[in-house]
Amino acid sequence: MSTTTLPESTAGTRGPAPARRAADDRTDGRIGLRANLRHIGALARRNALQIKQDPESMFDAVLMPVIFILLFTYVFGGAVAGKGNQQVYVNYLVPGLMAMMGMNIAMAVGTGINDDFKKGVMDRFRTMPIARSSVLIAKIVVEVGRMLVATAILLGMGFLLGLEIHTSVFHLLAAIGLSMVFGAALMWIFILLGLTMKTAQAVQGMAMLVLMPLQFGSSIFTPPTTMPGWLQSFTEYNPLSNLADAARNLINGGPVAHAVWMTLAWAVGITLVTAPLAVAKFRKKT
Repeated sequence: MSTTTLPESTAGTRGPAPARRAADDRTDGRIGLRANLRHIGALARRNALQIKQDPESMFDAVLMPVIFILLFTYVFGGAVAGKGNQQVYVNYLVPGLMAMMGMNIAMAVGTGINDDFKKGVMDRFRTMPIARSSVLIAKIVVEVGRMLVATAILLGMGFLLGLEIHTSVFHLLAAIGLSMVFGAALMWIFILLGLTMKTAQAVQGMAMLVLMPLQFGSSIFTPPTTMPGWLQSFTEYNPLSNLADAARNLINGGPVAHAVWMTLAWAVGITLVTAPLAVAKFRKKT
């Protein structure tokens, strides 16, 4: 008498591989961490491929650092550091522009999210069995990559114009990492704006109203000591000033603890407040 051996998938003790994977991915009806990371990776790859198909979308990340450093070095450099001392100003300006890059790249995230909803791309994502946050996090991952490109070009131009690192490569990498962390936090604000405003033009207009006071009312371009008292008070609490001062002291030398911790506190606070709001708005937006 022969004995029939049942396949493992029908033996009742273990389900088929796809079912086991789905069971592993879900925890109490929710998408598990491993699946979430896989979704983020797939969506980030999709966003990166879009950039590859449309290289013009990188123009702002590639050209903006070149234009800004040349413009501000030769317009403000003589006034701040003295005529003929633009090289000295470069060491002051470049760390500040590292902070500025994050805000300008972050603004593009909001307009991009708004456009994706107009095209119906986000509606398709919301019908898929993926975590809603993974769509937004994947967007941020790719934009942080664009920030790295912009920062690399900025530093390259800075070295050509005379930038000197007075500390170490480690300190320079720490300044870059701090800029990336704060820039990623800012992206949640602009994602929320992109999900709230009706048009990409409205997002851009609102973003400029936020960007202009924060950028020019800070220590990015000039020392606050030349500003009136009320503006110095604003500059002291401006998160961009904290980031610019932290990056500047990491590169040029100087006390960094206070500025670094303040920057990290701003980044964590912004993320904790705006990220849940952005995900909730993404789920409900029609």
